[in-house]
Amino acid sequence: MTSNVRLPLAGSSATALPESGSAPELVPHANDEAASSTDWMQIGDLARLAGKTVRALHLYEELGLLRPAGRSKGRFRLYAPDALVRIRWIGKMQDLGFSLSDIQGIVREWEELGSAPRAMVRMREAYRRKLDETRDQIRKLAALAHEVEASLHYLDTCEVCDPDRLLSACSRCELHDCGERPPELVAGFHAQPA
Repeated sequence: MTSNVRLPLAGSSATALPESGSAPELVPHANDEAASSTDWMQIGDLARLAGKTVRALHLYEELGLLRPAGRSKGRFRLYAPDALVRIRWIGKMQDLGFSLSDIQGIVREWEELGSAPRAMVRMREAYRRKLDETRDQIRKLAALAHEVEASLHYLDTCEVCDPDRLLSACSRCELHDCGERPPELVAGFHAQPA
């Protein structure tokens, strides 16, 4: 069950009004219009929306990567919509190869810098390094994909080979040009370890 709980933004004041059969709603004062559109959610709802487990979100909290924005009257953790953005950011950082410990260090450093321009320069440096690493990995994967395609093309001839042919005879296949070297993914089958 999704509970849409409206709470004020940080720094604003509000009064909790209980609703029968639902989560409490914190009603902002009349001069706090922005807060009236903020939907906060409990951890189970956040986990479902993020495609994560509740345990993963608790771990993010333990590492200081995620913080509840408040608590309901029943003391349930409540999260602002920005928590979903933070969880997706953590996932993307992990996709880039950062461990949770790395991300924790980045967040800690970010919070300690205090200066927005210095923090942005640090993030830019980290992202630039990851972009270079990612592009290098893409080049390696593209070369590997080419090798796999060449191997598949080479191995297509095996379908027309004599079914009684011995495996040991495959190192000198007459269906291929004598000067044509098999791709390493194929040649590796025949290479004997020293």
